[in-house]
Amino acid sequence: MDKFMIPTTSNSTIRALMMLVIGILAVSLAAVFIRLAQEESVPSLVIAGGRLLFATVLLIPIIMQRADYRAQIRKISRNDAILIFISGIFLALHFITWISSLEYTSVLISGVLVTTSPIWVAILEVVVLKSRLSWGVILGLGMALIGGIIIATPSGGIITPPTADNPILGGLLALLGAMAVAVYLIIGRKMRGTIALTPYIFMVYGVGAMTTLLVILISNTPFLGLSSAGYGWVILVAVMPQLIGHTSLNYALAYLPATIVSLSTQTEPIFSALGAFLVFGELPSWTQGLGGAIILIGVVSATISNANNSKRMAT
Repeated sequence: MDKFMIPTTSNSTIRALMMLVIGILAVSLAAVFIRLAQEESVPSLVIAGGRLLFATVLLIPIIMQRADYRAQIRKISRNDAILIFISGIFLALHFITWISSLEYTSVLISGVLVTTSPIWVAILEVVVLKSRLSWGVILGLGMALIGGIIIATPSGGIITPPTADNPILGGLLALLGAMAVAVYLIIGRKMRGTIALTPYIFMVYGVGAMTTLLVILISNTPFLGLSSAGYGWVILVAVMPQLIGHTSLNYALAYLPATIVSLSTQTEPIFSALGAFLVFGELPSWTQGLGGAIILIGVVSATISNANNSKRMAT
């Protein structure tokens, strides 16, 4: 059992499994809500900014109630502040590129490619932290490349992106989103022993929201006068994955092995694709499904390999 896990009973384990399922389903709905907002002509930049802004606002009451959190924020060193600033910029880049990818490709392709972040995290650890690249990660990277080539191959299927059917552009944007969130995760791992999670993500989300707002203003992207339905979907994009999804997953992490939770979240693209089929009638071709499956298997391989490496380093 993980030494950081809360001692469990059969009832708490069952409850944690239920919360894990709820969390995955809630996070999986984000792509559907994003697509619905895009169909209401809400720019992807505004969706990304709204997601980060509402996520920041949702954390304010928690920060205000905890004097220790406020004290940690006040005592942040200059070097840590720089890391938080960089992390926020890359988190903003993650949301901007991933959400934009849904304008050009299917929910399945976008979801599968953006969940390749464990592979990029492992590669960054080699470059930045001088760790060794395991065979599991190498295998995962190879499978991701093969799956990506298959996905990029022109094929049929019923795809309903609101801007244009351009799977290569959409796929590249989703990959950029995965790489960007990998930087955010690496910095978060480095900051883990310096500051508690909640004040850390509060500051990172705040920087991300300001970064996205700056891009919106510089690019003259309209954010006022949009439809009420569009604003409603943007709020749901923020509330559903953040308030329900992440809270449920964090609860599950307290009672279940981190590897189980991490592997379970790799099913997110499958549930997102199912939601897109039910709501939009979106049906990827069999080659896109095959490529997506190969990529997911590669990500699972990398995730298991990373977990095993972490256990060896901890002993």
